[in-house]
Amino acid sequence: MKSLLIVESPAKVKTLSKFLGKDFTIKASIGHVKDLPKKDIGVDVEKNFAPTYVVIEGKEKVMKDLKKAAKAADQVFLGPDPDREGEAIAWHIAEELNGDSDKIFRVEFNEITEKAVKEAIKHPRKINVNLFDAQQARRILDRLVGYKLSPLLWRKVRRGLSAGRVQSVAVRLVVDRERDIEAFKSDEYWSIIATLEGKKPPQFDAKLFQIDGQKADIKNAEQSTGIIEDLQGKSFIVKKIEKKKRRRSPSPPFITSTLQQDAARKFRYTAKKTMMIAQKLYEGVELGEEGPTGLITYMRTDSVRTASEAQQEAKEFIVKEYGNDYAPQKPPVYKSKKSAQDAHEAIRPTSAYRTPAAVKKFLEADQYKLYKLIWERFVASQMESALLEQTSIDIGADKYIFRATGTVVIFPGFMTLYTESTDNGKEDDGLLPSLSENEVLKTLGITPKQHFTQPPPRYTEATLVKELEAKGIGRPSTYASILSTIQDRKYTEKAEGKFKPTELGTVVSDLLVERFSGLMDYNFTANMEDHLDKIEEGGYKWVDVVMDFYKPFDKDLTEAMASLGKVTPQDIPTDQICEKCGKPMVIKWGRHGRFIACTGYPECKTTKPLETEGTGNGTQQKTEIQEIDEKCDKCGSSMVIRSGRYGKFISCSKYPECKTTKGLGIGVKCPEDSGEIVERRTKKGKVFFSCGNYPKCKFATWYKPVDKPCPKCKASILIEKRTKKEEVLACLKKECGYKEELSPADSEI
Repeated sequence: MKSLLIVESPAKVKTLSKFLGKDFTIKASIGHVKDLPKKDIGVDVEKNFAPTYVVIEGKEKVMKDLKKAAKAADQVFLGPDPDREGEAIAWHIAEELNGDSDKIFRVEFNEITEKAVKEAIKHPRKINVNLFDAQQARRILDRLVGYKLSPLLWRKVRRGLSAGRVQSVAVRLVVDRERDIEAFKSDEYWSIIATLEGKKPPQFDAKLFQIDGQKADIKNAEQSTGIIEDLQGKSFIVKKIEKKKRRRSPSPPFITSTLQQDAARKFRYTAKKTMMIAQKLYEGVELGEEGPTGLITYMRTDSVRTASEAQQEAKEFIVKEYGNDYAPQKPPVYKSKKSAQDAHEAIRPTSAYRTPAAVKKFLEADQYKLYKLIWERFVASQMESALLEQTSIDIGADKYIFRATGTVVIFPGFMTLYTESTDNGKEDDGLLPSLSENEVLKTLGITPKQHFTQPPPRYTEATLVKELEAKGIGRPSTYASILSTIQDRKYTEKAEGKFKPTELGTVVSDLLVERFSGLMDYNFTANMEDHLDKIEEGGYKWVDVVMDFYKPFDKDLTEAMASLGKVTPQDIPTDQICEKCGKPMVIKWGRHGRFIACTGYPECKTTKPLETEGTGNGTQQKTEIQEIDEKCDKCGSSMVIRSGRYGKFISCSKYPECKTTKGLGIGVKCPEDSGEIVERRTKKGKVFFSCGNYPKCKFATWYKPVDKPCPKCKASILIEKRTKKEEVLACLKKECGYKEELSPADSEI
């Protein structure tokens, strides 16, 4: 019996071919084959939001090839990724094949291993209509918001802008945090540290903890000085030593959000980069004689559940490598969050015996680092808890109590292999000497330290994903898209690796919050995700969910179109005078951000790049310059990052004496000379990308390069091609012709 298996990615084809015999033909759809049309809304609001799907432009040849292969097959197995998007791909392929439905089946691979693949083929199912409806509802909601709100922004703010149901709420998070930072009032406080020494080394520090039985609260230098003077000559005596043993349990295996967070903290990977690397590890990597092999389970999941076979294998590995003491008697059980769909296992290696050291030579550096992280987290999650002894020592000096704390690891358990990183980078407790109660300590010094309360920090990749998850905004498959989209659309930017709203992002967010409070409400967005889950479970009808959303949204939209005036930030006065006409210059807001222009416009068209940022009162500016570890090729001075009319760029710190400038790198190597590709702009402000070694290297492209090799011709990069006709990742070499679809969620999220 001849069988056809259709998967999403060409990378999977090679891996799956190793497991299935000659009776199987394996083809790739290269992502979605059908979608709502690009040039039209594609949703009939008057007819229960009936969608119109069309074959995606450029996929006609792929679809023709799939139809031909399906005709020659006795059975057709549809094996796209095991999630809503994958179900939609399977649905649309089945619809296009238009053949005997009795011979079309859906199969799922949570991991691409021989056992999992053959088991899936043995137990196929029909396409899950509820799962498809949940994806369809999300797609239609996003299309309605994108197509209806964007024209409002065009008319009221600026042409070319776009809005999205989820991305707009994510931008609001960043804007709200920035406002919290701006409104924060810092308070002064002091701490007092005594450096002490007992009969045995080492010396150690103790912090003032109580004064007259009350918590020490030192507000200023005068109080601090008074306490230190009062402490002079007083004996420091050990009053109480308290030792507590406690167990520290390992963290559960990774889910999508925690993987993105830990990769961001440890490696500074963006969520998008983490998912691209994980996708390769899931689809299969060439392991020498073993051939293409899937190294991890499916990486879009919100469940910490683990298959019993995987736990058993991990236990055997732990006993063999670390000993019986490191393996718990019963397999650990971790609970997923109540909101988890629990459709897939946690992210884990497909085999605990496939250690990072064993596969390192077959992996790229980034692949190895991420695989090692996933492997260590999973194996550690199956190990015994660590046993710690925490010591707390209270030291009296008259009415003052100082406290020192320290932790000793009695049994490392899982900590032998892995410890989770944190967002605040808290320091470990110091090492304490062996002391006894009533022991008189030698005072080596008493040091006051001034502190100020700090505002809430800006979001990093890790903390923004954490906040999105906590508020129920988006799902595992969308976090990376959300973070990429809000930057690509210039609504946020990164300053020292942290998200900061652009002026454009703030203006758009404020407008949407004022006019579409329901859409922009955090709880509303989270509730919508719950409704989509209910559609998937068969509890809600997708048309009802879309209708309940659309009625109030359409009303708010109509009112905004009729009553809202033009929305632009006000001009900011400066102390500069136009060199041509003598009139005052102001900071204006244009398509590419702030710039300095003459108030005599349109008679005088003098403009200047902006290298300053308003302080809030409209009359003073603060230079926005960021130093970097790089020297000028011409004069040897330090290079800095400046902000200009067309965005940020690198220039010599000695400007204007030295006018050396260069574009900011995007983290992708040039395919011609391996120099770093930088983002540049034409005189009219149009973005393009070229080699940082120009003019020695003339490589340039209008499309954003992506650090991903072409699966077809092995070219070192792909390009992100967004046109009116298509949105795809394409091979840089036109003659190759390789294309893969950008997720529809990326365009209207």
